[in-house]
Amino acid sequence: MQNLFECKVKYEKIDEQSGTNKKVSETYLIDAVSFTEAESRIYKEMEMMIRGEFIVTNIRKANYTEIFPNDDGDRWFKSKISYVSVDENSGKEKKISNQILVMANDVKHAFDKIHEGMNGMTVDFDINAIAESPILDFFPYFKGDEVNEEIPANLRPIEREEEISSTEE
Repeated sequence: MQNLFECKVKYEKIDEQSGTNKKVSETYLIDAVSFTEAESRIYKEMEMMIRGEFIVTNIRKANYTEIFPNDDGDRWFKSKISYVSVDENSGKEKKISNQILVMANDVKHAFDKIHEGMNGMTVDFDINAIAESPILDFFPYFKGDEVNEEIPANLRPIEREEEISSTEE
């Protein structure tokens, strides 16, 4: 399960049209274990992206149930979907709403990407709203290559330890 945090970062940026410095506040989404880790990670990410001083002005928990990244998209869109679920104990139907974040070029593209991403869902769902999000980038917990890090020499997998102990008996 992801713990997502929206982090607002404030810094001075050169305005491309006028060439003057202007203060901007930008929002980024971080997948982290805690608020402390989210703050640490956003500082590390921003140090690589921003020259000069910046400050993290706000960190808040985000409630997205799904994130659909897309290499073709250029903006993040926030979508609200809903579906009907049956309570197994009482047998009553209840409406469940979820927030989804999808990267797309426009609202129609976001609509299509949501349907594509929810393709395996066994219940019918409705898309209640799609709106452009202020989020500029998403920093996942694992970027893909970090998952398969080299195991330190002093550590062995449990399976390997069991093999060694069974041969010693």
